[in-house]
Amino acid sequence: MAKPNKKAPESCIDIYCNKCKAPLFKYRKGGKGLLLKCFKQRITKDFTLLPCTYPNCNMIFARETLIRGTPAFKMIGGKVFSK
Repeated sequence: MAKPNKKAPESCIDIYCNKCKAPLFKYRKGGKGLLLKCFKQRITKDFTLLPCTYPNCNMIFARETLIRGTPAFKMIGGKVFSK
């Protein structure tokens, strides 16, 4: 399988907790689809203290995995939203 593009996309989105509305990441997302995974190399600003854990309510919102040989966070459905 192909690796993600080397050049990061131009558009940047903010990812928030669905429960307490706390900011989690600023992420360079490519395409118009749903947010299913976040490649670690595309995260521009990280507001979390522990990986994959909300800073305020300490619940897990993602799992650390390798997708196409690249480290990424696989999002759990309904835990986050983006603007």
